[in-house]
Amino acid sequence: MTTSFHENLIKKIGRDGFNRLQKTKIGIAGVGGLGSNCAANLVRVGFRRIKLVDFDFVEAGNIDRQFYFADQVGIYKVEALRQNLLRIVADLELDIEVRRIEKNLAGKLFSDCAVVAECLDSAECKSSLVSELLSQNKFIVAASGLGGYGSSDEIQAHSIKKNLVIIGDLKSDIISKPALSPRVNIVAAKQADVILEHVLLNTI
Repeated sequence: MTTSFHENLIKKIGRDGFNRLQKTKIGIAGVGGLGSNCAANLVRVGFRRIKLVDFDFVEAGNIDRQFYFADQVGIYKVEALRQNLLRIVADLELDIEVRRIEKNLAGKLFSDCAVVAECLDSAECKSSLVSELLSQNKFIVAASGLGGYGSSDEIQAHSIKKNLVIIGDLKSDIISKPALSPRVNIVAAKQADVILEHVLLNTI
């Protein structure tokens, strides 16, 4: 199965592109709705070296929008996601860490990752992580504005700096407009697509 999976991707993106994806390590900061679905998309296009960092457990209320299943409630999210990703491709190199991403810790946690997907809930935590990783010249794909439903065409990729892209509508707040699966998945897929494009078109 793994061999045919790889061969199919090579036909689509070429062997050089496939090799780039296989070698590049991606960090996922937070594996809730964004992080879990982004990781699944990354694995499906050929990334195999991924670091997953989150401190939380799977809860019943997560199942409506996160890449988890009812029988995984109570398991650490990074462990549950590891299980699910390995069901897609068995030869992944997954580095998991149960840890809250506190201020001044992101640089150490993702020191060996060329690209980091920011998938955190708190605006303060998002800002802190992005600021810290920008100084280390990481390529960062963050998210802002994914709440509610409808108007999904407003979800765009915004190039803020050479190494920072923010995905979202930049205005909808999940506090006033709850996060629902369709828009969460659109943002997660766009994060994965921006990462894919960056790795295929740039020297990592």
